[in-house]
Amino acid sequence: MLAIMEQWDGKGSCHTDNTNQYLYLMLFKASLDAVVLYLCWRRLHTSFLSMCGLSIVLADVALLWSMTIVWFLGPEQSPVSTCFVLAHTSAAYAALPLPMVCLGLLDYLSEDKCLGKQGPLCKSLRNMALVLLVWVFAVVYSLGSAKNDPMEIEYLGGKTALVCEVQESPLVAYFVFGVFIAVILTLVPFWSRIPQWMRENLQHRPSLWLSITLGFVTIWMPYLSISVACLLLGLGVPAYIIVNLLWLECTNSLLVGVAFWVKSNRLGPYSHLPDDVCLWRVYWHLSKGTNQQKLPTAVFNPSQGKRKTLLHV
Repeated sequence: MLAIMEQWDGKGSCHTDNTNQYLYLMLFKASLDAVVLYLCWRRLHTSFLSMCGLSIVLADVALLWSMTIVWFLGPEQSPVSTCFVLAHTSAAYAALPLPMVCLGLLDYLSEDKCLGKQGPLCKSLRNMALVLLVWVFAVVYSLGSAKNDPMEIEYLGGKTALVCEVQESPLVAYFVFGVFIAVILTLVPFWSRIPQWMRENLQHRPSLWLSITLGFVTIWMPYLSISVACLLLGLGVPAYIIVNLLWLECTNSLLVGVAFWVKSNRLGPYSHLPDDVCLWRVYWHLSKGTNQQKLPTAVFNPSQGKRKTLLHV
């Protein structure tokens, strides 16, 4: 993917510098981060992926600050060019998704086995070390793969442009598209029953995996639909934009749902997983038909010990 830094017509009379456009783009992403951060602040320290989210927010702030300095100083006084910042940042962000997703899933699946062996402080230090290791890998990858030399190209109409090569994140694109297709194929055969389930008519209860899928879709389908629409329209998005806190929260919900499904038969709805934006426990009760009148927001009463009393609120 090529990012246009500057462009002018064949005679050089009309010149356009696009640095401020990229600055606005970073400002938009930082604003989106702030909204998601506000909504998810209460649990952004509870897991590896949560700390990954905090690290992305800090990286986005650093990116916005760097672009602001480059724009303010101008190409003559700035120590680095806009192309240098965008090329290395896109390469670093493109290297983040795979290790984050793999380590995040491993963290959730091993949660109960390690719960009694690690205290909260040890777990936090472990997660911080892993996040730092992932970022070191991403930075090293960017230093070896990024091409920060601007190129001059000529295109239709005799116009000339100064462009910079930036990397996309095909893994995020394939991930979002794959999840969207999987969700559609899962729910389409049961489309006529979904309104009955949502009205809590539990005469024909959905299976647990289908109920968990329904819980995921009710929250994240708008994000998946918009992302897939952008992909189908051919709107290329560089890695430093598509790898954001909103994508990470959607991925986190998916991984928590998978881990919840794997553990629920053994631990019930009260497995030691961090709270998520999706109401997994409510949809667990939907599949089990625990309450015929309303879907309960069930919580564990710690004063009852092993009785596991359900408090329906």
